[in-house]
Amino acid sequence: MQAAADAVKSAVQNTGASSAGSSTVQDKFSQGWKPDANAEKEAQGGDDSRPPGTQHTMKDKPVDDILADGTPYKPAAKLEGKAILITGGDSGIGRATAILAALEGANVAIAYLPEEQKDADDTKEYIEKRTNNQSKVLLLPLDLKSEANCIKAVDETVANFGRLDVLFNNAAQQLENKDITTLDSKQWEDTFQINMHHMFYTSKAAIPHLAKTKGNIVNNASIGRPDLLDYTSTKGAIVAFTRGLANQQAEKGIRVNAVAPGPILTPLVPATFSRENLEGTNSVPLGRTGQPIEIAAPVIFLASSHASYISGNTLHVNGAQYVH
Repeated sequence: MQAAADAVKSAVQNTGASSAGSSTVQDKFSQGWKPDANAEKEAQGGDDSRPPGTQHTMKDKPVDDILADGTPYKPAAKLEGKAILITGGDSGIGRATAILAALEGANVAIAYLPEEQKDADDTKEYIEKRTNNQSKVLLLPLDLKSEANCIKAVDETVANFGRLDVLFNNAAQQLENKDITTLDSKQWEDTFQINMHHMFYTSKAAIPHLAKTKGNIVNNASIGRPDLLDYTSTKGAIVAFTRGLANQQAEKGIRVNAVAPGPILTPLVPATFSRENLEGTNSVPLGRTGQPIEIAAPVIFLASSHASYISGNTLHVNGAQYVH
């Protein structure tokens, strides 16, 4: 019993959530909880902050591998011997998914912007610590708005791990805008380039490898909102892309699914939301801001053989904000 208690204590401490001046893990899963809007906004550089944001500067660290009941995530070899590529894997939902995938026995490749190196290094170090160096971590500092870089991410993953079993298309950006008449065309194009087009590039490059392993793709969609018109439009496209690709690739034994998160505590949120919108991230029926593990765990489920008869679906994980 004491060993189990010590394991829980160690895992909770490792999340960084118990550091001075921040909420406890238990707090973060309590109804009513939300991040401190002012503190988190300032941690990303203030009102002029831009995406993607940085996790290592956040005051309240997102929860990666502790469940809502306060116990550590319990792996069950769901991805034993497999290899996963995660875009935007240095922080937020991508980081949590990388951690859980490694705990489940996978080797993990994470692609991220070069300026996110600190977060990527932290994620690699944490995974190596949690898995006792049993899972390999490949860092790929690449701007995925380039098709060549997307192809490189896939090729490097296969070259290092000898296979590719799971592709988690997660990288994205968002910027608030309340009226289409003031939405800059360059912002619209850039948002589609990273949110939607990179999924096409990476998926296209990954399909031949996934066909060999009967692997699968999970895409990160969203429920959308009116002050993120470009972002919301890309996420709708991702849902349609997921359905179409699932039907197209089914004969090869490749499954394709998506998750659609609600408001989740990631660096991107305080880096791009106004203080007013940050204050409202707990305004869902469940009454709190979500944590990255609450998206990562469903991603692992969809990526595993536990979901072997699920394809073309979008799993909504949003605190009952949108019921599908």
